[in-house]
Amino acid sequence: MTTQSTIAALIGSRICHDLISPLGAIGNGVELLGMAGSVDGPEMALISESVASANARIRFFRIAFGAASPGAMVGLSEITSILRDMGAAGRVQYDWNSENSLSRSEVKLAFLLIQCFQSAMAFGGTVKVRQGPDGWRLACTADKMNIDPEKWEMLVSPVNKVDLSPSDVHFALVPDAALQANRALKTDLREGTIALSF
Repeated sequence: MTTQSTIAALIGSRICHDLISPLGAIGNGVELLGMAGSVDGPEMALISESVASANARIRFFRIAFGAASPGAMVGLSEITSILRDMGAAGRVQYDWNSENSLSRSEVKLAFLLIQCFQSAMAFGGTVKVRQGPDGWRLACTADKMNIDPEKWEMLVSPVNKVDLSPSDVHFALVPDAALQANRALKTDLREGTIALSF
């Protein structure tokens, strides 16, 4: 049966699928121009960095917002590649430590939570993710944090409705992702750090 959340995930998958090919083609074109030596300099470096950043974001969004089929897995190398490329282009650094093969529904939940962290760390910071036999633990630290308690309360009490902007849609998606992954989320908000576990 197709539900509203399933339709949203299918839309996310479709958009990411349709965008990844043209971005790959642009990246290949930039690489060929660089190899030919016909264009060089800061402009070419900026284009290359922008394409790599956009590619990483689309790959991230594909997992965070896309459909997660039952039993689908994600490899550690794919996850670390995405986060490395995102970290290279942004102010947030990522430290991910987990098993080599992970449930896509759990990685989807973790990626949505990482977006929640990003919302709180407008000036940058560090995200640490640990996964093992005892479950998942995610934490972020930053010198400056912008924590809206109502949004964070939504994660564990989805009955609390909050008006969200498009830039905060991930907060609304977390409860359903936790349900799909069969996980209960716990939050710990403190000054300068946020810790989540499931």
